[in-house]
Amino acid sequence: MYRLRLYPLVFELVLRRLETERAHALGSVAIRMLGSAPLATIVRRFTAPHPSLRTEALGLTFPSPFGLAAGFDKDARDVDGLHALGFGHVEVGTVTPVPQPGNPRPRMYRLIDDRGLINRMGFNNLGAVQAASALRRRATGPATGGRIIVGVNIGKNKDTPADQAARDYVAAAQAVRDVADYLVVNVSSPNTPGLRGLQELDALEPILRATLDAAGGVPLLVKIAPDLSDDEIRRIAGLATNAGLAGVVATNTTVSREGLRASARVVEAYGAGGLSGGPLRERSLHVLRVLRDALPADRCLVSVGGVTSADDVLERLEAGANLVQGYTAFLYEGPLWAARINRALRRRGLPRTVSAA
Repeated sequence: MYRLRLYPLVFELVLRRLETERAHALGSVAIRMLGSAPLATIVRRFTAPHPSLRTEALGLTFPSPFGLAAGFDKDARDVDGLHALGFGHVEVGTVTPVPQPGNPRPRMYRLIDDRGLINRMGFNNLGAVQAASALRRRATGPATGGRIIVGVNIGKNKDTPADQAARDYVAAAQAVRDVADYLVVNVSSPNTPGLRGLQELDALEPILRATLDAAGGVPLLVKIAPDLSDDEIRRIAGLATNAGLAGVVATNTTVSREGLRASARVVEAYGAGGLSGGPLRERSLHVLRVLRDALPADRCLVSVGGVTSADDVLERLEAGANLVQGYTAFLYEGPLWAARINRALRRRGLPRTVSAA
C-alpha cells in the first residue's frame, strides 16, 4: 500500500496507531468482503496473473509462482478475497486439531524501519475441523486450471506433550486433507513451547511418516526454521526425501535479533517471538540454496522469508525455489502487492526451469 498515493496517509493516520493485531483483523474483514461475488469477479479482471506465469509444482498448475504464506489467514476465511488480489496460492493456518486462543495479547509488533514483524501468536485458531468447513463451503476437490491453490499448514496443540505430537499432526491432516491441495507440517514456529525440538531427526521422523500416511495422497511438505545449522538443514532434507515427502518450505520466523535498525530498547520491550520480514531475507535465501543442493530435483522447494519485490521472487526462483511466498511485506505494501509482483514477473519473464505455461 505504500506505493498507492492514499495508503501512506491511511497508514500514518489509522493503521499505525492501531494495535498491530487489530489492524490485521480489520484488513482481514475487508479482504473477506472483497472475495464475495460479484466484486471478486470484477477485481480479478485487473489482478489475475497472466497465463505466462503458470507454474507446475506438486502435480498442480499454479496461476503464479507467488503466493501468501501461512499466518495471515489462520482459519481459511479469506481465501476468495486473497484470490481476488492476485495471489497464486494461499497457505492457510497454522491449524491445530483442537481450537486454541494462542498467547495473551499484545502478541504482534511492527518494526517499521526494518519492514519487519515480531509475533508470538501461539497457533491461535478455530481448529482444523472449522478450517476444513470454511474451505468446503468455497470449493470441492483439488485445484485445477486457474483456481487458486490452497495449502493447509498444520501444527500440534500447545498442551499436547512432545512425545504425543504425531497424534495431533495426524488428526489435523485427516480433518483437512479432503479440502487441501497440499499440507505442511509446521515444526518450526518459535511460539509453541518445545515445538522446534521436533526438528530433531529422532522426533521428526515418526511425525512425518505418520502424517504422510494420514495425508491420503495429498502432497506433504515440512516447514523448517531459519536458525538451523547447514548440517541440520541437510539432515532434514535427507529425512524428508527418504520419508517420501513432496518437499520443504523454508523458512519460518527467526529468534535472532541481529542487524535490526530498531533500537535495542524497543526490541527488548516487545519481548519474545518470531521475527519475519526484511531482516530474514539473507538467511532465508541461504537456507534455500543449502536445501536446493541437498534435495533431489523432483522435490518441491517453497521459499519464504524477506520477500518484498518481484526481484526477490526471481532471485528465489533462480536459486532453485519452485514456489515463493510472502507475508510480512503484505502488511506494508498493501492490497495490490501480489498484482504488482505478478505484473513485474510477466514483464521480466520466469526462469525457463520454472515457467510451465
